[in-house]
Amino acid sequence: MAELERLSAEARRSLEAGRLDEAEAQFERLVAAARGQDDERSADRAYCYLAAIGIELGRGEQYVSELRQILMRSADDESCYRAAYNIARAYELKKENKKAAFYARIAHDRAEQVGRREWLASAKNLRANLLVTDSFFAEARGVYEEALHLAPELSPVWRALIQDNLGYCYAVEERYADSFRLLYRSLRSLRRHGAKRYEVFPLLSLCYAHLEVGRLRSAVKFGLAALQGGEAVGDVQTIKYALFLLGEAANLAGDHLLARRYFARLQEEHYPDAAYLPDFLLAIDVRKMINLRA
Repeated sequence: MAELERLSAEARRSLEAGRLDEAEAQFERLVAAARGQDDERSADRAYCYLAAIGIELGRGEQYVSELRQILMRSADDESCYRAAYNIARAYELKKENKKAAFYARIAHDRAEQVGRREWLASAKNLRANLLVTDSFFAEARGVYEEALHLAPELSPVWRALIQDNLGYCYAVEERYADSFRLLYRSLRSLRRHGAKRYEVFPLLSLCYAHLEVGRLRSAVKFGLAALQGGEAVGDVQTIKYALFLLGEAANLAGDHLLARRYFARLQEEHYPDAAYLPDFLLAIDVRKMINLRA
């Protein structure tokens, strides 16, 4: 049991720091070790963590079935909560919001029954993510605020990710002072705790917020950092939205050739059948048509 606890602590530290490949290998070993000791509870918990990583890396399909089995058979509150949360997250990434909302509610209810603040914070953050995806920003902002209030100081990385989400909502609502305060705080916290993989999120949000207030040079600075960070970890969504925002920043600055280059790359890599896209994006206000969380 002591060995399982040690392996679990090491794996969770790697996960929180954003070292997903390392954490995945550690949780795979932990699942095997727990099953080898016939420790179903530890095996289920470790599998839920392993599934969470696989889902974030785009392999959610292979985990959902077993997560459902854990949710149905387990008497362990943590395993049930994490299974429901992970299934919801898998559906969220597939843009199947109704299914995601169903399992997010199960996770939220389990967290509420048990009274675990950190679980409730994560469940509320997920619920707010789904609201933002559908552009219900005002409602999402309120739920993010609840999540941030509940998020424990002892989980600074997860707290920073909620700060980023809330900061983006504030920017959309034109509450720029509140937005910049939270986004810079999020970025500083992630850097301080070595969570480099997650830095792309506040970097992208800061690019958007600076663009909204007309600080084009700052927008480009953060947009390029987000683009480079997304490329480094293979984050397709971050790359896509960074190209949108960098193209818009160049267009607003009057550098239409550079803007076209960004929009052409965007079209070639993400919308190959939409040859008209660069010309279309050059003619409109891109900020009004994108949702960084959709």
